Amino acid sequence: MAIKKTIERTEKNTQNGVCLAEFLEVVYLYSEMWRDPGAPVDSFYEVRPECTDVPKTKFKIKAGKTLSVRKWHAAFTPEGCLDIGKTLGRIHRGGIHPSIRGEVWEFLLGSYDPKSTFDEREQIRQCRREQYARYKEECRQMFPIVGSGRFITAPVITEDGEPIQDPLVLLEANPDKGPASLPQENGISNGLEMVKESTSHGPQDKKVIQWKLTLHQIGLDVVRTDRTLVFYEKQANLAKLWDILAVYAWIDTDVGYCQGMSDLCSPMIILLEDEADAFWCFERLMRRLRGNFRCTESSVGVETQLSNLASITQVIDPKLHQHLETLGGGDYLFAFRMLMVLFRREFSFGDSLYLWEMMWALEYDPDLFSLYEEPDSASEKAEGSKGKAKSIRQCGKYERENMKNGAKDAEAPLPISVFLVASVLKEKSSKLLTEARGLDDVVKILNDITGNLDAKKACTGAMKLHKKYLKKAKKT
Repeated sequence: MAIKKTIERTEKNTQNGVCLAEFLEVVYLYSEMWRDPGAPVDSFYEVRPECTDVPKTKFKIKAGKTLSVRKWHAAFTPEGCLDIGKTLGRIHRGGIHPSIRGEVWEFLLGSYDPKSTFDEREQIRQCRREQYARYKEECRQMFPIVGSGRFITAPVITEDGEPIQDPLVLLEANPDKGPASLPQENGISNGLEMVKESTSHGPQDKKVIQWKLTLHQIGLDVVRTDRTLVFYEKQANLAKLWDILAVYAWIDTDVGYCQGMSDLCSPMIILLEDEADAFWCFERLMRRLRGNFRCTESSVGVETQLSNLASITQVIDPKLHQHLETLGGGDYLFAFRMLMVLFRREFSFGDSLYLWEMMWALEYDPDLFSLYEEPDSASEKAEGSKGKAKSIRQCGKYERENMKNGAKDAEAPLPISVFLVASVLKEKSSKLLTEARGLDDVVKILNDITGNLDAKKACTGAMKLHKKYLKKAKKT
C-alpha cells in the first residue's frame, strides 16, 4: 500500500513524475491488485464479523475491464487534462478499482472540469477546503459539538427555541465521562456547559432553530447508516459523517436534512480521506438529487420521478401499469426508497458503489462542471451554440442517446435511476401480475430482490428500456 500512496503523491508532478507514477503503478498492479483477477471488493469495505446476513458483493475486479490505476493515469496529459472519454466505457463495462474510486467520482460528479490542469484543480481543492472550514466554523459557533469528534442523538432545542438539557445529550457531549462533575477540558467544564453554550444566546432566528432541530435526527440516522461496516465502529468516522450532514443542512436551507441523505453521504466519507473533499463530493451528488428531498406541506419532491416512472411503465408494460393501478399503487410509492437512496438498500455496499459509478458514467455530461460552477454562463453558451455540439466521445452512452433523440431540447431528461426502477418492475412483471393481490404483495415481491440483483444487468436493462421508451415517445 505504500507504493500506492507514492503514486498518488506523484500524480500531479511533472512529466517525469507521471512516468514514475506509471512505473510504480505497474509494480503495484502486479504485486497487489491483480494477484486474484476475479477478486471481490469486500476486503476494501470490511464487514463486522458478527454481521453474517450481509449480502455478498457480486462485483469483481477484472483485469482488462475494471478501470485500473494505470489506465486512469494514462488518460491524463502531462499537464493534467483528462480525456474522460477514454474511461467512461471502461467504467460502464467493469467499474472502478476501489483504490482510485474517490478521485474518479470527483470527476463523474462534476467536482472538476476534465479540461483543467493539475495546478488548477489543486487551487480549486484548496479554495473549497477553506470554504468548508468557514462553513464548519460558522456551525461550531452556533453549536460547539460540531467539529468536536462527537455527535448527538437527542433533541437540544424546542420548536420555540428553548434549550432542552437532556441527560443523553450531556452524556454524548462527553462520552468517556459521566454527566456529573467533569474536569476542565478546552475551556468547557463539561457536557452541560457545551450544550448551554450552544442554546443560551437569547432569541434565535428561525433558520438557526430549524437547523438545531435537525441535529439529533442526523445523529439518529448516522448510527444506523452502514452499521455493518468496520469503518463505522470508530466514533471519529461517525462524527465526520454527522459533521458533514450538519454543515450541509445549514447551507442548503431549502432542503436542510432529510432521512436517506446519510446513505448517500456515507460512501464519500469512506472513499475520500479529507473531510472537506468528501463534503464537496456529497454536495455535487445532492445537486442531482436534492429535488427528490424538497418537501412542502402537500408533497415530496420525489413524487415527480414516481410520476415519470408511472408514465414509463404505462408505455413499456401497459398491462403491469393497469394491474398496479387496480391494486391502488398507481402513485408508485412502493418505489420511493429505490429512487431516494439510489438502490443502497437493494445492493451490498460494494455493489451499490459499482451501480452508482456505472450510472454516472452513462449519464456523464462534459459540461457538468461549468453547469454547476457557472450556471448562467453555461445556459447562455448552450443557447448560442446549438450548432457547436459538445464532443459526443466525451459524453456517456445514456447522455448520447438523449442528445440523439433531442431529449435535451425539451425539459431536463429523466435520470437513468428512473429507468433502473422500471427495468426491475419489467423483470418482475410476470410475478407481480400473477402473485400480487394487494400493495403488501407488491412490496414483498420487490423486497425479495435485495441482494439478488446484478448491478450490470440492471444498468443494461435500464439502457434498453430507455431506448425503447424514447422511440415510442417520439412516435406519439
